[in-house]
Amino acid sequence: MKGYRISVLRHGMTEANEKGIYIGKTDVPLSDKGAAELAAKMDEFDYPTVHRVYSSPLRRCIETAEILFPYTEVCPVDDLRELDLGEFENKSIDELVKREDYNKWIRGGKDNRPPKGESLEEMTARIYKALHTVIMDMMESGLTHCAMITHGGIISNMLSCFGLPKYDPKTLGCDFGMGFEIIVTAQMWLNSQAFEILGYCPYDKIPDPEEEY
Repeated sequence: MKGYRISVLRHGMTEANEKGIYIGKTDVPLSDKGAAELAAKMDEFDYPTVHRVYSSPLRRCIETAEILFPYTEVCPVDDLRELDLGEFENKSIDELVKREDYNKWIRGGKDNRPPKGESLEEMTARIYKALHTVIMDMMESGLTHCAMITHGGIISNMLSCFGLPKYDPKTLGCDFGMGFEIIVTAQMWLNSQAFEILGYCPYDKIPDPEEEY
């Protein structure tokens, strides 16, 4: 049975990430440091050759796609955007730690949302929509290996909710420009709304024997 592979990768670092500031739906670009780190990782790791890149529409993801996959078509998928953090957007932990609503939010709960923001339950529903859109498009187009550039919170939620085997979302964090490889078949997705987690992505480079001499 035909399998469809997706390399799911986190965007590069932004200035807000460097400063420890919460950004969800806020549309910020990569920082100079973030772009340089991605370029360095391309030298350190083997990123896969893919047929298409599906990306969150936010600039930090589009710019990441353009660096990691410069010659590959990039298709924005709106539902791959990060969680809407409402009143917590553009604030640091130090600014929020004394707020009762913030402490309630970090204690968890799928229906718990930041003020004027989005709950995990709502985010999970649109992640399903995004996955379905991507998988159906790959199947209809005959694309067997694509990449997905999105956000850390989206990746951990996506893999914990729809991935097999089952993992705690806290174990599914990934660094900037890094992520996981997944594979899905038509039967697996249409019958179970699930995919298989294969491992980490990108891959360690295999040394070239000629370079050792």
